[in-house]
Amino acid sequence: MAQFKRVKRNINGVLLLDKPIGFSSNQALQKVKWLFQAAKAGHTGTLDPLATGLLPICLGEATKFAQYVTDADKTYIATVKFGATTTTGDAEGEVIATGDVNFTRQQLESVCQSFIGEISQVPPMYSALKFEGKALYEYAREGVDIERQSRQVTITDITIHRFDADVAEITVNCSKGTYIRTLAEDIGNALGCGAHLIGLRRIETAGYQLADAITLEQLEQRIKNTPVESLQSLILPIDSAIAYLPAVTLNGDAAHYLMQGQAVWVSGQIPHGEIRLFDENSRFLGLGFLQDDGKIAPKRLMRDFS
Repeated sequence: MAQFKRVKRNINGVLLLDKPIGFSSNQALQKVKWLFQAAKAGHTGTLDPLATGLLPICLGEATKFAQYVTDADKTYIATVKFGATTTTGDAEGEVIATGDVNFTRQQLESVCQSFIGEISQVPPMYSALKFEGKALYEYAREGVDIERQSRQVTITDITIHRFDADVAEITVNCSKGTYIRTLAEDIGNALGCGAHLIGLRRIETAGYQLADAITLEQLEQRIKNTPVESLQSLILPIDSAIAYLPAVTLNGDAAHYLMQGQAVWVSGQIPHGEIRLFDENSRFLGLGFLQDDGKIAPKRLMRDFS
């Protein structure tokens, strides 16, 4: 029987995915790419297989801005169980130490507040951080321990939503690269009883909200009942990944020369730093920046779709 090659489509924009448990970020990415028959795609910050929630997928030209989303602050809802430390820092691991849980909510709040600000973390072995092209959790499963350097991360806020007996549900606002399982372990150690994660869900990053995301199951159902070409409503604009940057509209001549890679003059007050650039038809052209001579120079441009 003849094999038909799937036609790859040039899709440009951002899909907000609610990643399911058990999928690596790359597995979720490849599934979305296959469902949309997308020619190019990239994710924006790794979620461990046991974590769920918001995973923005950049398609086509949006991949040029994936790093901006990756570098953005994140918000998680974490469910922490006190009284036991595990090999993995979560419920999948074996318990290696136990302790009595006899602290109050007030003491828990006080300890959580002590972690707000810039703190030092050692990445856990059971994480997707790469060493020589291989995820640390792969080494850990083989019984190999890799020396990890501590890193500075920032915790902006920790809010306790629920505390019952030995389980707490907290919301953590933090910088990129923060390991919530390490934070949970450190909080448990500070309380003298140990702790591990039993649930982790990312709910916000780069201004994107989990409430606006779609699950793989929902996506598969939509594609099953609707031609893939008609699902553009699920795709956010390319520049949504950098919507926090100021925007400048260029006239026809300036837009033309900018797209040729030239710096251009623009009248009016131009903000310093990176700028989103649009033509007179509101078409996103890419990123630029203000030079010392007052011209806007291109930094990262879209393909010419004309």
